Amino acid sequence: MNVAQLLLVGWDASYVEEDWYPPLRDALNGLTAEQAAWRPDGSVVNTIWENVNHLIFYKERLLKRWTGEETAYPPGLVNEDTFVVESRTEEAWRQTLARLDAVHNSIRGLLAAASAEELERRIPDKPLDHWLYNLLVHDAYHTGAIIQLRKLQGSWPARRSVD
Repeated sequence: MNVAQLLLVGWDASYVEEDWYPPLRDALNGLTAEQAAWRPDGSVVNTIWENVNHLIFYKERLLKRWTGEETAYPPGLVNEDTFVVESRTEEAWRQTLARLDAVHNSIRGLLAAASAEELERRIPDKPLDHWLYNLLVHDAYHTGAIIQLRKLQGSWPARRSVD
């Protein structure tokens, strides 16, 4: 298995294909806007929705760098800004999920067609394959946080079937 194939396996496992942990799309499945915006009383943890916006930001950033649309980090933006949720309606939540799906699949398409040379291209300070690997691990980390929040709010299924 080459690097591109290995990254593709990880990319799919982090989002759509359950392996050692539930993928991100399963962790978000069936959530309402109210559940996605829920925060434990008195807690300063990020909501599920805030986590999803954060993931979208970094995926869109990589996609824009990969395609040459962006070359630098947006000026004045700090990491905390990537978690912001502006509207908490059901429609806004559906749009957020569609945006996540679209950017994830756009990157997947580019990855599936990428050559070894392209994956070694530096964007700007690290090779593309490094960024892709870090993003799939980043997804796994935040998927765990999302599942924990769902467990705390009681919206995570008590039992999951094992195939």
